[in-house]
Amino acid sequence: MLDGYSLGEGWIVLSVTLYIVTCMFWLPVVWMQLRMRDLARAAAQSSQLLPRQYYRLFCAWFAFGFPAFAAVLAIFWLMMTRPEITVLTF
Repeated sequence: MLDGYSLGEGWIVLSVTLYIVTCMFWLPVVWMQLRMRDLARAAAQSSQLLPRQYYRLFCAWFAFGFPAFAAVLAIFWLMMTRPEITVLTF
């Protein structure tokens, strides 16, 4: 029991699940950003255009942002409204 709420309540379970989903999208994005930084730095130092790999990473980075952002919005909504959600138990 946490502040009057059980950790087994549906909205809490769903919020935690969405946090995990967000992390699954966020962790690869960190790697992508570091790789894109390195590619941009190398291109600038050699006075070259950004390589094709940079743009592929950017597209993936952009695509990963949508589900992660949607999950964060859903978490916010769940924590503000605390809807009654039934959790399946086996």
